Amino acid sequence: MPFHFLSRPPQSPHPRLVALVITLALAPSLGHAGEIKLRGLVQADTRSFMNDAAKNDGFLWRRLEPSIEGNWGTWLGFRVNPQFAGDRVTLNEAYIDLKFDPRATVRIGKSKPPFGLERLQSSTSTAQVELGLPSELAPGRDIGVQLQGSVLGGALDYGIGAFNGTVDGRDAVAGNPDGEFEYAGRLFWQPRKHARGEWGNLGLGVAATVGNTHGNGSNVLPRYRTPGQAQFFGYGSNVAADGQRLRKTVQGYWYRGPLGLLGEWVSSAQTLRVISGAGAGSRATLDNHAWQIAAGWVLTGEDAGYRGVVAPASPFAIGQPGWGALEATVRYGQLQMDAAAFPYFANGATSAQAAHGWGVALNWYLTGNLKLMANYTMTKFDGGAAAGGRRPQERVLFTRAQLTF
Repeated sequence: MPFHFLSRPPQSPHPRLVALVITLALAPSLGHAGEIKLRGLVQADTRSFMNDAAKNDGFLWRRLEPSIEGNWGTWLGFRVNPQFAGDRVTLNEAYIDLKFDPRATVRIGKSKPPFGLERLQSSTSTAQVELGLPSELAPGRDIGVQLQGSVLGGALDYGIGAFNGTVDGRDAVAGNPDGEFEYAGRLFWQPRKHARGEWGNLGLGVAATVGNTHGNGSNVLPRYRTPGQAQFFGYGSNVAADGQRLRKTVQGYWYRGPLGLLGEWVSSAQTLRVISGAGAGSRATLDNHAWQIAAGWVLTGEDAGYRGVVAPASPFAIGQPGWGALEATVRYGQLQMDAAAFPYFANGATSAQAAHGWGVALNWYLTGNLKLMANYTMTKFDGGAAAGGRRPQERVLFTRAQLTF
């Protein structure tokens, strides 16, 4: 199967981004007492589709992310994280933290809202190359302010905030397209966090977002994608958001030695209206929902965790006996559309009614900074083709080389 490079023309960083990075880098020399760290993430992927219908085989830079983070004194922190792997330079995250107390930190800027379990996980730590189907319903990074912290001796983490609002599964755009705001809150409980034993790494959480949305287009209405990043559902161009959007999730994980389990259920309900064409004037609140369960086992015996295998017991080194850590993972999940979406809000000939997907992966942690991944996923669909037929299933083989520093 032929591969081609997904090449992109070079782009110049935004002048204000460059100025901000330079300012932060020079801050200590300007008399501010603090600490600055330069970090980086590089992820080089391949995608090979097992069916001839897909034409997205190729190599790509999935992430090229330098970041500058640090502290001024004990109460002020910051992070700036641009992304160079797209068609243009974008800003993943840029925020400041007011660290009044471990129980109360105020974060201002662009960051991850307190909601999805897998979306809150670092992109360096995910068990498979791409996120599962429930993350398509969870909000990505957003611009706003949030209060977060840990209470009850660190057993209960909380977050609550106000944001511009962003569509399911995507990061926010630079502005606020509809002028509305969204509010998010999350509680995550680790009842035996500081205890040894089989329940020491158990975590359970709930979260929700709520806000009004109005208008149409990709900055307001979601489009759901497969692990292979192919769109399989989208609302019609004659459909507009016209009221409340409410998301809910129940989530949890459990890690015991080399074993890891993670589960998540997400619901996204949005009020929509057909503004023209067939069904014009129809208005409904459509509730889409998704779930997944994932399991992993570290074959070399190291501890599994939400952050992945932090460091192999015997790092790989040429001419030395160490071979690193090896982890096998498996997951299954599905995303179900509200049946009332068809036929007026979405076209059943191009948008699927549901997606069901599973995946297996083998992750090789050569060192604490170098990770290689091989991942196979298969996604099946209900509907999504002409005359009520099924959209062809997606079968993809991913590989990834990941370097952090």
